[in-house]
Amino acid sequence: MFPTHREREQPIFSSRAHVFQIDPATKRNWIPASKHAVTVSFFYDANRHAYRIISVGGTKAIINSTITPNMTFTKTSQKFGQWADSRANTVYGLGFATEQQLHQFSERFKEVKEAARLAREKSQDKLEMVNPALNIAAPQDLSDELQSPPVMCVNGPDDKLFRSQSADITLSSEKERIKKMLSEGSICEMNLEAELFTLQDSNAKLVAALHEANANVDQWKKQLAAYQEETERLRDQVADLEAHGGQGPSDMLKDELTQSLEELEALLRAKDEEIRILQAKKSDFHEMEQEREEAIHRLQELEMRNVDLERRVQNSEQSLASTLEDRDRTDSEIQRVVQILDVKIFDLNDLRQSLVKLLEK
Repeated sequence: MFPTHREREQPIFSSRAHVFQIDPATKRNWIPASKHAVTVSFFYDANRHAYRIISVGGTKAIINSTITPNMTFTKTSQKFGQWADSRANTVYGLGFATEQQLHQFSERFKEVKEAARLAREKSQDKLEMVNPALNIAAPQDLSDELQSPPVMCVNGPDDKLFRSQSADITLSSEKERIKKMLSEGSICEMNLEAELFTLQDSNAKLVAALHEANANVDQWKKQLAAYQEETERLRDQVADLEAHGGQGPSDMLKDELTQSLEELEALLRAKDEEIRILQAKKSDFHEMEQEREEAIHRLQELEMRNVDLERRVQNSEQSLASTLEDRDRTDSEIQRVVQILDVKIFDLNDLRQSLVKLLEK
């Protein structure tokens, strides 16, 4: 299925899509990498047994991503998909014109990913055959490092120290939960923004085509009316000539008029077909307009959800701040108790030394 020659990289699959990259500053919004749809191709390098996704816009490489077995292509909507490239430290997004194109690209991504995994395993097997001594057991001295560190405790506030440690665990889990909520909302928002951008682009093209088609329809209607008038006039002339029953040159004129009439009728049929095609395009435009309105509605719902998430995050932050204040107060109390204990221990030590001296006397 994939090329095996070793001369140079060869494309094995190509498709056209709008290319996006994640905003490195916010990690939430999509930045268009191309003004229009560009060609995105899978390449195979037989010399290095590597697979890459490459897309070039003008003289600039928009995508240069080496596929690894750990990569995953995710369909986030009917016409949009994305994958993360850790080497390039970015996330690529592709907006396709149809759902079928997205499905084909996703299936080819899975095949190439599997081929990359097999190539890696094959290279590892060859390496193990060449140098089997590389399989070195892990040293047992590391077990000493895995032992848990000793727990320090002070007589008196042991329970407070344990409560402080449990509070740290609770805070860390709360932070992870908040980050997960924000990431889910951000991913949905990015997908809808990319889909809305694609729909707006298609909508602008359809509006321009519709305006041009309406102008052409008006012009063709005028031409059609003129052709119809000319046809009626020619038919009247043919009828007059048939009524007079002329001979000689009149027969030739009749043939010419009949031929002109047939040509005009054929032209009328062609214009009718063009008008029918334009009307079909107009219906497609209405469907695209409905899809755009649905995307806007979903984006509004997502914004409302983000507002709710932000409110919940604020509440969590307030709860986190109050918990931190309680922990600080607990720490200060523990420090005060420790200081008191130190003073008491010092006094007891002095008293012991005094008793010892007294007994010696």
